[in-house]
Amino acid sequence: MSNENSRRDMIKKAAAMAFASTSLASLTNRVMAHETAVEEKLKGQINHSVCAWCYNDIPLEDLCKAANRIGLQSIDLLDPKDFATAKKYDLTCAMVASINKDWGITKGWNRVEHHDQLVTYYQYLIDETSKAGFPHLICFSGNRDGLDDELGLKNSARGLKRIMDYAEKKNVTIVMELLNSKVNHPDYQCDHTSWGVDLCKAIDSDRFKLLYDIYHMQIMEGDVIRTIRNNHQYFAHYHTGGVPGRNEIDETQELYYPAIMKAIHETGFKGFVAQEFVPKRADKLASLKQGVEICDI
Repeated sequence: MSNENSRRDMIKKAAAMAFASTSLASLTNRVMAHETAVEEKLKGQINHSVCAWCYNDIPLEDLCKAANRIGLQSIDLLDPKDFATAKKYDLTCAMVASINKDWGITKGWNRVEHHDQLVTYYQYLIDETSKAGFPHLICFSGNRDGLDDELGLKNSARGLKRIMDYAEKKNVTIVMELLNSKVNHPDYQCDHTSWGVDLCKAIDSDRFKLLYDIYHMQIMEGDVIRTIRNNHQYFAHYHTGGVPGRNEIDETQELYYPAIMKAIHETGFKGFVAQEFVPKRADKLASLKQGVEICDI
């Protein structure tokens, strides 16, 4: 081969390499731009979470990956067996679950005959929550079942006080959820903010607070923003949901979540707001992303 042909071959190879390098750089830039668009940081005034049970048909690993893309920092209502999965994706569990085959929403702290077993169960959950470094553990009043509200509150305070020293020692806050008894949880006792606040006052511990579920309390009493402003010191956590229906929190329902989030932020709240609506649309993760964006004031 002549020197001239060798020179031409070298020029061609150099040009091909330059083209490949340019193409790779262009592709890399496009991928990075796409990832930035998908993983754009949220504004930081609200800490965002999502309740795992609303996405039971999505494997937890996939939900955690989606949470990372959307910008969530937490997955709510996980059992201890699932803590490692959340941590694998650098997610916390801002509210640990406490429902098993024996205990749950209908059967809780408002009956003295439940206390011994609940104390044992909650000591285990407090240990697991503390070891994981998570902040909050949910609890429930249970149903009235003929029990008047005054005695139900007295019983609940009596039982919960038995675990408060342990929760304080382990830096875990026990949080009772406010739920509606009109649509979803008939006969549930902790169904008004005033009852929950009175329970907080009776227990008198910084390690006992309320989960203010915006969906549930809109159904039971409305006046959401005023209630948040007047009682925020008792609220450790918030849940969302569209009213009516408990679906997407967009223009299809009656609550205006940007104003509610603004009110929460103005109280100085540093905890988490978790999306707890049940998506109606086929693309459930798109609905989740939309809900987070609506609340990201």
